[in-house]
Amino acid sequence: MRSNESNFIHRLQRQKEDALEFIVDKYLPLIKGIAYKVLSPLNNNGVMEECINDIFLSIWNNSKKFNGDSNDFKKWVCAIAKFKAIDYYRKASKQIEIASDKMELNVEKSAEEELLSIEDKNELIKLINQLEPLERDIFIMKFFLGLKSEDISIKLGLTKASIDNRIYRGKKKLIKQTTNLKLGENGV
Repeated sequence: MRSNESNFIHRLQRQKEDALEFIVDKYLPLIKGIAYKVLSPLNNNGVMEECINDIFLSIWNNSKKFNGDSNDFKKWVCAIAKFKAIDYYRKASKQIEIASDKMELNVEKSAEEELLSIEDKNELIKLINQLEPLERDIFIMKFFLGLKSEDISIKLGLTKASIDNRIYRGKKKLIKQTTNLKLGENGV
């Protein structure tokens, strides 16, 4: 038995491959149109093809959840296509943002900028070393090792709120110290 207009939903729910072929033949232009409308700003045909395949896979995997006639089925397919395409768009645009961020980080600095950066880091380290030992450890873990406040609180046996408060107070001390240094350098 082959799938047709009257039995394709029932056959799809019973996981008959000819029903999927029927759906591909019937709904591919509609699904392509929806995917194209959402994903065209990315200018990436690979993402669009992957999304379309994923839409059909989702229809196949979720067919047993569908209840209704062929008109409802068309609406259901449109909804799946729309939301899958939006998911793909979000995922791809995040990857583009990450890639552009990495490109900006790889911009070479001049020797002068590199020297100033090293001097700034050395000054910052001197200032951090003037903090109390616990605050110094927190700053090193947070800003040099990139640990989260939760991880630092576990390592030091303090609450996350306590860590955040110490970071806040430490930043205020560092700002005050840098302001004092600048005032001293300007002869004020």
